[in-house]
This record gives sequence, structure tokens and C-alpha cells, in this order.
Amino acid sequence: MQREQKAHQARTENQSRRLFQRAQQYLVGGVDSPVRSFKGVGRENPLFISKARGSKIFDVDGNEYIDYVCSWGASILGSAYPSVVRSVRSAAARGLSYGAATDQESRLAEKIRNSMPSLELLRFVSSGTEATMSAIRVARAFTKRNKIIKFDGCYHGHSDSFLVRAGSGLATFSIADSAGIPDGVASDTLVARFNDLGSVKSLLDRNTGQVAAVIIEPVAGNMGVVPPEAGFLEGLRQLCGETNSLLIFDEVITGFRIARGGAQALYRVQPDLTCLGKVIGGGMNIAAYGGRKDVMQLVSPLGPVYQAGTLSGNPIATAAGIATLDALRSSSYAKMDALGARLEQGLVNSAVSSGVNVRVQRVGSMTGLFFLERGDDAPVRNYDDIKTRCSREKYSQFFNVMLENGIYLPPSAYETIFISTVHSALDITKTIRTADFWFKQN
Repeated sequence: MQREQKAHQARTENQSRRLFQRAQQYLVGGVDSPVRSFKGVGRENPLFISKARGSKIFDVDGNEYIDYVCSWGASILGSAYPSVVRSVRSAAARGLSYGAATDQESRLAEKIRNSMPSLELLRFVSSGTEATMSAIRVARAFTKRNKIIKFDGCYHGHSDSFLVRAGSGLATFSIADSAGIPDGVASDTLVARFNDLGSVKSLLDRNTGQVAAVIIEPVAGNMGVVPPEAGFLEGLRQLCGETNSLLIFDEVITGFRIARGGAQALYRVQPDLTCLGKVIGGGMNIAAYGGRKDVMQLVSPLGPVYQAGTLSGNPIATAAGIATLDALRSSSYAKMDALGARLEQGLVNSAVSSGVNVRVQRVGSMTGLFFLERGDDAPVRNYDDIKTRCSREKYSQFFNVMLENGIYLPPSAYETIFISTVHSALDITKTIRTADFWFKQN
């Protein structure tokens, strides 16, 4: 293992380093998303990727890695899945974008509603950020209220309303809030604790008749993986009903990922509005928001809430989305769940035998990995636990050894490890063996 690691170090990052130096002349920080910089895991430069296929990703220096980022969860079928590629090529040959209506939009919307009946009407957009900010705008218009409740550590994109105590990249760089957010906007964003109904009730009581919506990642995926405790989502549903606030599920990550019908099907809790992304485009840039018909009818051209986008529902993205959803079967989820369980158990067994305190939290094909102090065996329940109990430094060390041995994990301690339908038992075995090597050294 050590010889493989040294050989990898000898040949890796030469071209990536050169490309990063060039990129910094033109792109902010040399990247188009902060987590891609690899600063959160202590590396001087990120890997530059040349291609991906199946469960593998390849950098410009010719190194192959088992891919557990999966385009941050979007590539549920792995990369370059044949039927998706064929659909995209066929659509591209007919034109990249029309700025006009196509039947493909309705076909994809129908497939989504068949799996998520709560989305009685929906609207396609181009990113998860657009979906969440649009859902909030509709909720405010419907309730005629301004305030929203979000949860500490949950990330809903980079619109102003949500960059208040968010997780993901902000947590990676220890930034509490983004600069450039007006005080007035921040004051309308109330922050509760995940898995703490009392904190939500307290905010609702102190802001009676002012809260338009409660928005949540039903399974938190931007602070590792933190599942909802029994009764938590049901309690939110009840509180929102009692206060006439809308319940919004941000299922950009969980939608079609942890179950065909998303978290709302898995936990049997129906939100008023849902935000989707990632899987519904199979790796292409598409997202959606939708929900109750009486709420969504406020969106233009039916109502006064304006939202538009030149590339919304474009033919390339919808073609990829249709092909992706067509390829997902119940057997797909069974396979990913089985592989996830094998990875979870293998990591836990290896860590225990080596005396390393690792907590693995998993929901289907989403896995969170937390390094804790010895003797700490309690679940990670919320962002306070992340900040006070989990070691980002140990994850950084772990990440680098895994990368140097051909395992590509999220370059942040607060992200999710994803499994696709094309990951194999051999992929999982190699990952566990590589992790075991690091555990034994620590």
C-alpha cells in the first residue's frame, strides 16, 4: 500500500498543478465552486478531471479513482451511462436550446409527479439555488408573510435568504455567513436546530403569524449525512399546519436518490412544496420546484409571482432526465442500498478493530463519515454536534491517503459520500481495504 501511495504521489498533480496555475489567472480562486479548490482538505491545488466513466473518474495526469462524489450526487447511474448519452446526443442533434416549449418538459414533469404526487404542478429551472429561492418567493406570496425558518447547517443554495448559518462549503472554510447579505434579508431568516422540534416551535411562537415557510433538507446532506429522528418531520408537518406556514422539502439531494419518491416517500411526510435537482437531470443542469396546485398557480403566467429562465427545461437537460429516470428501477435502489450497507459495515468494523472512533451514518446510497473523540458513540444529530464533536483535520488526513490510493471522496468533511448503480462489490472492497490501511496507522 505504501509503495502504491508513493508511486501515485510521484506521478500525480503535475498537469493538474499547471492547469490550476493557469486557471487562477482567469477564474476566481481558479475554480467555479469553493469546495472544488481542495483547500478544505489541505491541498495546494485541486485535481483537474479529464473524463469519467461508470464508477471511475480520471484526472489529467492519467490517474484513475473510484468516484464517490458522483457529481455531488447527480450521477446516480454513474458517468456516461449509455442510454443517457444516446438521449443527449439525439437531442443535441436537433438543437441545443429553443427558448420555447417542448413536449419533453411535460414528459419529464409527468414522470416526476408519478413518483412524487405532492408535486401537483411544477416549474423547471436550471439550478437548485433557483428552485429554492423561487419556492420561498411563492411561499411568501401565498401566505403574505416575510419570515422563513431554516435549519443550522442545512444548505439551500447561495441566494441571500439562505446564506445564514449554512453548511457545506461555508462550513468547510469556517465562514459563518456570506458577505454581501443585507441585514434586512438576514433578519427575515430564522434559524432552528435540526432534529429539535422545540427550537422550531419557539421560533413560531415568537413570530406568530409572520413565518411564511419552514424549509429543510429532510435528510441533511450538507453536514455529512444526518437523518431525521423519529417524529421530527411529522412534527414539522403538524407545526406548519397549526400556524398556516408552508412546509418546503429541499430534495435537491434526496429526490430520486434515497428512494424513487424521495424522502417524502421514505418517511411518509408530505410537504406543501418540494425542490428538486441533481438526479432529475442525470448530470445536466436542471432543477424544479413544485407542490400544491393552489400554491403553484400563483406563478406567472397564471399568477403574480414572476420567475423565468432562458434555459429552463432545455431539451438537452430534459432528455438526460427522462433517460435517467427511465433507467432507475426498484432493483437499482436495492443494489445501492446493499452496497451502502456493505461500505458502512466495512468502515465501522475496520475502524473498531484499529481503535479509531468513526461514526458512519447512512440513508440508502448516501453515507456520512464522522471522526469523533474516543469514547464518543452518540449519533450526530445536528450542526452543533458537527462543530463541537467532529474532527475536520482527521477527515482531511483520511481524504488525502484515500485519494493517493485511488479513492475519490468529497473534498470536504461536511459532504456526502454517494454510491451509484454501477459501483461494484470490488469498488467497495478496495475502499474498505484502503481505509483499513489508514485506520491501522492512526
